[in-house]
Amino acid sequence: MTTHLASAPATAPDTPRAVRPGRRRLAVVLALGMGTAALFVVALATGSHPVPTAEVVRILFGGTADDPRWTVIVEQVRLPRALTATAVGAALAVAGVQMQTLFRNALADPFSLGVSSGAGLGVAAVVVGTGGVAGSFTGDLAGLGRVGVIIAAALGAAAVLALVLFLSRWVRSAVTLLVIGVMIGSAATAMVGVMLVYARPERAQQFVMWGLGSFSATTWPDLQVMLPVVGVGLLAALLTAKRLNALLLGEDYARTMGLNVRRSRDLALFGTALLAGAATAFCGPVAFLGLAVPHLTRVALGTSDHRALIPASMLAGAFLALVCALLSQPPGTDAVLPLNAVTSLFGAPVVITFLIRSRRGVQGVAS
Repeated sequence: MTTHLASAPATAPDTPRAVRPGRRRLAVVLALGMGTAALFVVALATGSHPVPTAEVVRILFGGTADDPRWTVIVEQVRLPRALTATAVGAALAVAGVQMQTLFRNALADPFSLGVSSGAGLGVAAVVVGTGGVAGSFTGDLAGLGRVGVIIAAALGAAAVLALVLFLSRWVRSAVTLLVIGVMIGSAATAMVGVMLVYARPERAQQFVMWGLGSFSATTWPDLQVMLPVVGVGLLAALLTAKRLNALLLGEDYARTMGLNVRRSRDLALFGTALLAGAATAFCGPVAFLGLAVPHLTRVALGTSDHRALIPASMLAGAFLALVCALLSQPPGTDAVLPLNAVTSLFGAPVVITFLIRSRRGVQGVAS
């Protein structure tokens, strides 16, 4: 009886049960890809001054728009914002997948290791010490302006990562390492609080504005740095998909399969910090995406196989980030809403509803 049940899939490869999972995953990835591409064009077409969709497509393919103002709006204002949202959404989603798998914790996100807190500490030092970043990320670090703020955030995130990796040499348990990361993040946040207490009110407000996140402040020179860094982080995540699949079964089981758990853990930590650090340095600590998107993607795919989960999470993160970018700047108005307020207020009900209908998103981490 046992032999018969085990051989059934091999003798009937064309049954719906055998082919449906693959078709479902392909359909989800294709739908996310087309939806993200369509939303990207919508993000370029809508705003306080609408641009016809046909003109947007023409500009994207190097054509000349009927109105020169449309070219300036699309190329100089909206295209950098849309590219930033796409890259940061994909980065945080994939970083969230790695963290939840590595620590087997459904509540882990890219900032659990304190990377965001470290970046915030660097930015707070700039704000308090030199005059602030204001609402548009303009700061002053040794005369470097916005570049100085980005450098400060990157250095803060890198310092926290270095400390976590250093301590990981003496830690065998991933759960213990997660707690250490949370403690380091708490210490960095406490230091930021002390600095803000003694800062001028207007400078403290500037830091709060930075903490609300923004996709709109990046420029083309920023993207020349951010996009390659994010690209390296995403490629590294794709190359470690098999390692992450092994870690899903637990560290002890992964060791029996010949996997170097410590090396795999360090690679995952470094990749996560690279993605989260780049996103935070250029856009501030963007909430929600890294925590929620992995669960939504697991539910949609019906699997925790990282060979499908990582590409799908990239697209889902980019899609939801573009949605939040659109909602943060309502079309036809000059209003600008805080990005993190939009991600949380819009995203939380969607995620709760989606996960209540299927427990697969959480089970895929713990199983």
